[in-house]
Amino acid sequence: MNIFYKVCVWLLIIGGVNWGLMGLFNFDAVAWLLGGSAGFLARTVYTIVGVAAICAIPGALGVGDGQAQHAAE
Repeated sequence: MNIFYKVCVWLLIIGGVNWGLMGLFNFDAVAWLLGGSAGFLARTVYTIVGVAAICAIPGALGVGDGQAQHAAE
């Protein structure tokens, strides 16, 4: 797994934990740490986590996982 996908996985974990806290305790950890959900830093983190989720879609579907690269060898 290359570094890009490792970063995406960590961002998805952060986002998942934050959503879990929201669902269980109505507590937004990102907003709490970064000064409110409407703040620039919190919105930036939300955007980065969302982009990571979009980038993880091909890996979750098994598309672009490096199989074609190994077949050419």
